[in-house]
Amino acid sequence: MALRDTARPEAVGPTPPEAVPPPDREDPRPTALDPADRGRLLAGAHHDPHGLLGAHPVPGGSLIRALRPNAREVSVLAGGTRTALTSEGDGLFAAVLPGSGIPSYTLLVAYDDGEREVHDPYRFLPALGELDLHLLREGRHEELWRALGAEPMVHQGVAGTRFTVWAPNAQGVRVAGDFTYWDGTQYPMRSLGASGVWELFLPGVGEGTRYKFEITSRHGHRFLKADPMARLTEVPPDTASVVTSSRYEWGDAEWMTHRGDIPVHRAPFSVYEVHLPSWRPGLTYRRLAEELPAYAREMGFTHVELMPVAGHPFSGSWGYQVTSYYAPTPRLGSPDDFRYFVDACHRAGLGVIMDWVPAHFPKDDWALARFDGDPLYEPGDSRRAEHPDWGTYEFDFGRTEVRNFLVANAVYWCEEFHIDGLRVDAVASMLYLDYSRDSGQWEPNVFGGREDLDAVAFLQEMNATVYRRCPGVVTIAEESTAWEGVTRPTDSGGLGFGLKWNMGWMHDSLEYIQKEPVHRRYHHNEMTFSMVYAYSENYVLPISHDEVVHGKQALVSKMPGDWWQRRANQRAYLGFMWAHPGKQLLFMGQEFAQGAEWSEAHGPEWWLLADDYHSAGDHRGVQDLVRDLNTVYRRTPALWQRDTDPGGFRWVLCDAADDNVLAFLRFAADGTPLLAVSNFSPVVRHGYRLWVPDEVPAWRQVLNTDAVRYGGGGVGTEGPVKPGDGFLELTLPPLATVWLAPEG
Repeated sequence: MALRDTARPEAVGPTPPEAVPPPDREDPRPTALDPADRGRLLAGAHHDPHGLLGAHPVPGGSLIRALRPNAREVSVLAGGTRTALTSEGDGLFAAVLPGSGIPSYTLLVAYDDGEREVHDPYRFLPALGELDLHLLREGRHEELWRALGAEPMVHQGVAGTRFTVWAPNAQGVRVAGDFTYWDGTQYPMRSLGASGVWELFLPGVGEGTRYKFEITSRHGHRFLKADPMARLTEVPPDTASVVTSSRYEWGDAEWMTHRGDIPVHRAPFSVYEVHLPSWRPGLTYRRLAEELPAYAREMGFTHVELMPVAGHPFSGSWGYQVTSYYAPTPRLGSPDDFRYFVDACHRAGLGVIMDWVPAHFPKDDWALARFDGDPLYEPGDSRRAEHPDWGTYEFDFGRTEVRNFLVANAVYWCEEFHIDGLRVDAVASMLYLDYSRDSGQWEPNVFGGREDLDAVAFLQEMNATVYRRCPGVVTIAEESTAWEGVTRPTDSGGLGFGLKWNMGWMHDSLEYIQKEPVHRRYHHNEMTFSMVYAYSENYVLPISHDEVVHGKQALVSKMPGDWWQRRANQRAYLGFMWAHPGKQLLFMGQEFAQGAEWSEAHGPEWWLLADDYHSAGDHRGVQDLVRDLNTVYRRTPALWQRDTDPGGFRWVLCDAADDNVLAFLRFAADGTPLLAVSNFSPVVRHGYRLWVPDEVPAWRQVLNTDAVRYGGGGVGTEGPVKPGDGFLELTLPPLATVWLAPEG
């Protein structure tokens, strides 16, 4: 089958005149290519194809040479005159056009099935500027996606697409695509010097074109690679990159203007974590935009957090093995469809947080791994390159271009998709050289320590850049160790994150709540220890997807006792969690006490809420509680305004281990308190005395997780309660948390 120039050629003029014969023997003849240049050009290993192809001045005129494999004939149309090029074999055609100066011309290429007129890619100057190249070399191009990848544009008055790729170790790079039947011979790219960038402008190639880069390594191997900067990809298992550009018109200007008015650590922040493909299986981005924002808003959450949406080939990885860092997964729609989803969330008053995975990437041979035939995005030292836990590669954080790739990627999601927060996955695995490695499998840093200084510098640069460029955005670290200063500003030596997941609180509190109540007295400190370090960082309290999979059981199934007790335990636990200093995160399905572990194949068990399900009321009761927790939380500044201020918390009762009771006060900026009391025993406690501040004359219950509407027994203290001698006497319901606020 004959190769074609493009599936979407640009019309460039009227039907050309009849061909004229080539120049006679007295005219200059094209000089044959140097055999070495010819061989390297045809082998895809030449750094400067523009020096061999296109138009060049020679004595007596202009030498025009074209590379058109499988073409029967190639002619040049210049100044209304058609001149046939002479075949030089192997798809090369050349002729000398008499006259002074390089003419404006097009090519007429004839294949077995017809002839078409096209622009010659090798007559165009580089479409990438010197400033871009300088920033690329410095590793400081904060809008890298505008310099690398496939960019539809008008260049020198002609519409087409500029292809650029960073492959510094390659001998040669060519563009292959559906318009070349995946043979790159026709379109070798030029090297732009020390930057390691290769560039080619292809006229007539537009949106929807599928492409890859055909790379010839310095070892002589040739292979196809997807574009690391692709902004759209094929739907897996297909792996090609796709030319695209955005035409989306945003409708969230008011949200973007005001989202940063209140710093996140002093604002309500209640997060609903979602795996988009399985929240409602089969829904697209646009269908999800119709349902998810409305549900999350109705449930009272302030934000939704999306498990990774960047392109990933294996759905079972939940998105945590990314191959296309600049492209939303096409399984659910186009990039503009994803923009529509984010826009819908903002118009519903919801922030959007996205899981971001800079710690590692998979080894798929068509993606980032050994991209130009050598370690490029990963370190050259195999001990450092291999991630021991996940069978993936780690990024080489010490390489300026790799660090630039990732920093710009963080900015890209925030600026191009209006993302409000980045939750950075597996930060601990980046920070330590010996993470999951035994002795002899790692080397200390220059100071003899185990800290990865390059990763630290990268995280600081990423955070500083995002906060500088994207007002109102928050970065969140999933960091499971006691690394100091995760949420400390970078100018004070910290990593610069806005928030950090409190993994210690999560592990300790779940360990406690899973115990039978009779044994909880021996684990009481697991519920109080979090306050020892609660103000060392700005924390989020996460009950995430990781806690409800792989045999860990769903939240309600972790609880001891019969079905009533398990639900009561979950309700009491959630009431304690929402009152505890720190922001909240809850994974989908846990808001209505789904009993089964989450599976990406079928998602939440929504049928548990159906009218015809015999226990639907039990699940709706927990769902109603979560909604009310969020509602009361958002209207109670004491629960969020001073999350990072030790003055915003005071223990009322922290040592009643035998009673399984915990009580504490939270204070708003103006001093207004809220009293939270948790009874993690299955008995009613009448006349339970608690000290309270003298300045509050009376208290009223504002939330009780044992309320009948939540599936509880309705035990509690009704009406205003006045303290006597500085103490309140309360009736504490079993396995329940109650919140009390000053009367009036």
